[in-house]
Parts: sequence; structure tokens; C-alpha cells
Amino acid sequence: MLNEVTISKAIISTYMEKLLWALELDVAIVGAGPSGLVAGYYLAGSGIKAAVFEKKLSIGGGMWGGGMMFNEIVIQEEAREILDELDIPVKTFEPGYYTADSVHAVSTLIHRAMDRGLKIFNCISIEDVVFKNNRVSGLVINYSPVEMAGLHVDPLTLHSSFVLDATGHPANVVTALVRKMGVRLDTPTGGIVGERSMDAGLGEQHTVENTREVFPGLFVSGMAANASYGGYRMGPVFGGMLLSGRKAAREITQRLRS
Repeated sequence: MLNEVTISKAIISTYMEKLLWALELDVAIVGAGPSGLVAGYYLAGSGIKAAVFEKKLSIGGGMWGGGMMFNEIVIQEEAREILDELDIPVKTFEPGYYTADSVHAVSTLIHRAMDRGLKIFNCISIEDVVFKNNRVSGLVINYSPVEMAGLHVDPLTLHSSFVLDATGHPANVVTALVRKMGVRLDTPTGGIVGERSMDAGLGEQHTVENTREVFPGLFVSGMAANASYGGYRMGPVFGGMLLSGRKAAREITQRLRS
């Protein structure tokens, strides 16, 4: 006979073990969209202690929905090697344009990243950053339902050597940092420039170019990078997101090992 209390104990004790592990990280990734998951895949594969914190119940960001809920995505030539590495099937639409089933792509990416040791925490919101010695040094976290209900519940805190803002269009971590600390970012204006309108070609290019350290201890990737630096949006072509995540992982790994 199954015992209900034993079931509860199993969930609570196992989750607490995972959460305690994540209180001191090499890299805390905020946002489980494509760039955050790819960054986590490469970081964990390099032996870096990394975890992803996602506000929503579901994992995958906008990639799940493809374009206008048609669950197919487009990948250009430059990023195909990442899908090949992950064993995600692609179809050639015409030269330089490939399609992949978005559900297959996201679920495989999650599986591969977690097999490498990446920990993923869903339903977790980021209230603030830890700020020490003029540097981002961790995150202030709470349950998303607490934020949604507007309850006054104090958060918890974790430390990390680096934080990666992969929260997409809102650039939530960068926004919180600027709003609360009034810092000057490494952007053309010193502030959040804001994303521009649609230009798929420039958007894909800018997504990778803008992936960098925007403030000491804080990197940006994906649309959070374009929002921070003023890049264009690109819609349901996701090669730039994948390449952005890989670039972020490589640059953070280099910093950790320098």
C-alpha cells in the first residue's frame, strides 16, 4: 500500500536537497527559453555548476509556440550544427532555411541539458539581485505564485559567480538592476536601450553580437541582449538564440577559468 506521507516526504526531501545545492552556484541562469537552456547545456557540459530559474510552470520560453502557435521553428545554416549536436531532426525547406518541430526541439534540449547536470527550477521569480562590491553576485528568489498573488512573503537568496539574464523581451534582471541601483550599463546609452522592430536578418545578427557582460557579474543573452543593447526582433527564427546561448556559455566559462 502506498503511504501518502511517504510520498510527501520523498518530494520535500528531494527538492530541498536540490535547492540547497543551488544556493551557491558558478552561474545562475534566469529564464528557461532557448538561449538560457543552450547556455546551461554547454556550461554543465564543461563541469560548471549551473542552474536555471524559470518564472513559468512550462520550460522553453517562446520556442514552444513556434510562429503564431504553429509549432515549427526555422533555423538558419549557421546554427544547424547545434541542432545536429543535440540530435534534433531538421528538414531542409530551401537552401539555408531549416525547420524543426518546436516541441521536439525544446524537449530534447531540456533532456540533453539535464543529462549533463543542469538543474532547472520552474515557478521561481527573480525579485532582485545580490549586489556586492559594485558587482552582481547572486539572485533574490521567490515563488511565482507569491508574486502573482501580491502576497507579502520574504524571499530567499542564492550566490553565484555570474548571472545570465535570458528572460527574453523584458530583460527582467537588467531592468531590476537599473531600477534599484541606478547603475550605468555597458551599453551605448548607459541604460537599457530597448529592442527595435522586426528585421529578421539584423535581429539574428544582433542577438549574437549583443550577447556579452552588460554589467560586472551580469551577462545577457537572447532577446534580453537585444533589449539591453537596442537590437532588432526577429520572430520565430531561433538560430540566433541558440548561438547566443552557446556564446554566453563560452565567455562565462572562460571568465571562470581565467
